Formats: sequence, structure tokens, C-alpha cells
Amino acid sequence: MDDDGRFLGGYGGACDPYCKTHGSYIHRRYHRPWLARKPPRLQRRRRRRTCALRALPQHPSVTDGSKDGNSPRWARTAVNVEDHMIVPTLDPAAMEADPDRAVEDYVASVYTLPMDCSRPLWEFHFLDFPTSEAASTVVFRVHHSLSDGMSLITMLLASARSAADPTRLPAMPEPPARTGAIYVPWRREPTSPGALAAFITWIWPYLVLAWKTMVDVSLFAATTLFLRDPCTPFRRADGDVTLNPCRRFVHRSLSLDDVKFVKNAMSCTVNDVLVGATSAALSRYYFRKSGGSNTYRTWLRSVLLVNTRPTASLQTYANMIESGRSNDVAWGNQLGYILLPFHLAMHDDPLAYVREAKMTVDRKKSSLEAIFTCKISEVFVKMFGLKVGAFIFRHMFANTTISFSNLVGPTEKIELFGHPVVFIAPSVYGVPQALIVHYQSYNNTIKIVLSVDEEIFPDYNQLLGDFAVSFGLIKDAASRLSESIKKE
Repeated sequence: MDDDGRFLGGYGGACDPYCKTHGSYIHRRYHRPWLARKPPRLQRRRRRRTCALRALPQHPSVTDGSKDGNSPRWARTAVNVEDHMIVPTLDPAAMEADPDRAVEDYVASVYTLPMDCSRPLWEFHFLDFPTSEAASTVVFRVHHSLSDGMSLITMLLASARSAADPTRLPAMPEPPARTGAIYVPWRREPTSPGALAAFITWIWPYLVLAWKTMVDVSLFAATTLFLRDPCTPFRRADGDVTLNPCRRFVHRSLSLDDVKFVKNAMSCTVNDVLVGATSAALSRYYFRKSGGSNTYRTWLRSVLLVNTRPTASLQTYANMIESGRSNDVAWGNQLGYILLPFHLAMHDDPLAYVREAKMTVDRKKSSLEAIFTCKISEVFVKMFGLKVGAFIFRHMFANTTISFSNLVGPTEKIELFGHPVVFIAPSVYGVPQALIVHYQSYNNTIKIVLSVDEEIFPDYNQLLGDFAVSFGLIKDAASRLSESIKKE
């Protein structure tokens, strides 16, 4: 292989049914592998990969069960890098005929391979043949108990360098302009004089915040106990696909500039656009599969994973690691959960999906649901043990339809150990859902990554195409809207 190879961002992983000891209730459920490029000098890459992973506190650790068998702990162990580097032997005819399909098939097969819990729960799979997008591929599989998506992206950034200037870290988006938390109520000036009016104006937003939080947390509790989404083509009848061996990971690129164009035309956020495009794609797929009337409306819910760390840019965390202060970084899984509804309907105006998404997301922003779900889960685990935490986690996913996540990446092209990165495409598996949707930004693109149950979605490539088509329709409608505004 020449030095013009490419790095490919990775696919996430999931609960390993063969691995019985875990360090957290998230550890019980799923892993996160990744894709990367096999280097021309594998020995040098092995050494550098180990250096990159040292930032993670659990990098050289395995799980060790306690005496009561209910509270496993991390135990330090020696790391033999050779045990974590896998170079599979694939069918040369398959690689020659359709290399993209060969990569897809191999990533699907990794899902069925058990992780060895006697050693640290991460590994690299090197696929040394060119595809339509890259000169070679590396699958990085890591158990989710080691860290969440933000921590892994931070580790990637701290290990990478700007392609334009290899002496510096990659550039990241600026942190949000807001000075407080996203849920801080907006207060209006009192419309009438007097202390009572001022007090009511001051306290009313907090009462609304408390009410919406109580409603959302109650729905979360009901979901973990009995409240289940309606039956749709997106769900298995029993609602559990955890151990189904037929799972596929596919991805498609969108233009980040196009997403920002829609955002500006609709005066919303990038998240609003992505939620709207997802709703449009799911609606398109649903009505094609079910043959329902265009006037029919239904709904499903997604579990939206939310980073609960204090507002700070990834650049700040990467700089901490670069300066040797990796212990100051908030590692681990610090996630809250939001139950985000998706309304399935056929709209004549594609922008209606974005408008509905904005209303839904704005409603969720005025609630402490993510913080409460995170803290409640932690309290239950500490009080009642991992089995109760696993029960909450499992039923939350089993009673909803999809998972949804959006990760921010570098704003410029990067190099990893001297090799340029083509794209980053994270995903997960092992949760009891048939469809998991990830969005990952990198440079001027956004990757749509779907983790799908192949038995429920045998036409998964058509589902992926629905995302691209739906966003294209939304973008065209936004262009017409902008043109009409300019004419006025």
C-alpha cells in the first residue's frame, strides 16, 4: 500500500452476549467500534495507536467481578498490542468484484464476533484493500463502557493533526454563543408595574420548566415500565433485536453547506434540520411500506442521547490532552436521554418536516429531562445495583423505536498518524432496536450512518436513499423559499 491511503471513521458496537462481566450498566449493553486505514508501516501504527488510547483511563483495564458478583470494577492489566490488532483474510474475488460490499460484509460480521473480556475491550481490524472512498479501512471496535461518543471523538482529535498544518490540532466549531444552559428560561420584562407583576413574570418561566420536566420524566418512567410505541415497519413484534445476528451498517454523505443553507432559510438550528430530514425519510419509508393514505398520521419515538457535560468545545478537551492534562477531561459515559417523538405524515411542503422538528426540539429544550434521566439512572444503579440500571436501560430502548444521535467533528480535513482522513462514521449496536441513526459532521460533510436489523430492513439501502432524497427535497424547497423572499 502506498502512503496515499485514507482513514475512515468508524462504526460503533454493542452488547456482547459472550462477555458476562461489565463495569457499568451501559457496559452491559453495547460497544462502539470504529473504522480506520491500515498503515503501510503497521508496527509504527501499533505504537502510535497505543499512545493515543492512553488518554482513556480504562484503556489498560479489564473488568474484575467483586465478591458479591454485582459490582465489577476496573482492574489494571498489561496490554499486549498484538492481541488487539486483527488483519483478517478475506475472499480476494469478493474484494475485487465489489470492495465496498466486502467492507460492509466484514463490518456486519464483526458484530457477531465476541470480545475477549480477559483483556481490554478495544481492538483494530485492518482491511488493506481500496474501496470507492478510501485506499484501505480500519475497524476500531471499542466497548461503550470505556467512554461515550464525545470522549472517543476527543481522543481522535487529540491524536490527529490538521492536514493543512500538521504541527497543530484540528480546528473545531466554536462553542455555543449562549452563556447559560440551554434550558434556562427566557424572562420577559413585566408589562405592568408593581412587585406582584414582576414576581409573576420572574417565577412563571420556572414553573413552566418544572411542569414540562415533570411531564417528560413521568413519560420516561412510564416508558421504562409499560408504555410502548405503536407497531410500525420499524419495530420487531417483540421489540427486542439485541441478539439478532443480521445487522448492517451503511452510510451516506450530505453537504454540510446545504444543511446550513436550510438552517439559515428556516431560521432554525442544524439539529432541527437533521431531525426534520429524519422525520421526512422515516415518513417516506413508512408510507411506501405500509401503503397507507397520505392523510394518515402516526408517530414513533426515538431515544436522543445527550451529552451532559458542561458546555465546552471539543477543542478545549483536545488541548487538555495535548498538554498532558488528560485527567482533567470528563471521560466516561456522561449521557442523558430525551424521548423525542417523530410524527409520520406526508406533507406537500417538505419544509413542514423542519417546522415540526423545530417545535418538537424547542419543546424539549425547555425541560430538564436529559439531566433528570441521567441522574435518576445513576441513583438507581448506586442504590439497587447494575441489574436495575440494566433494566431501565433495556426497557427504555425496547419500548421505543429508534435511537438518534448527532456528533460534531473537525471543521477541516485532518491527518491521523500522517494519513489523511476521508470521513468519520460512528455507530453502535446491541440495543434492542432495529434502527439506529447517527449524524457525524466532518470538514464540509455530514455522514448519515444507519445501524439496521437486516431482517426488518432487507431494503436497508432504500431506507438510506430515503434520507438522501428527503433532504434533497427539503433543500430544494428552502431554495425556492429563499428566492421568493429575495423577490419580495
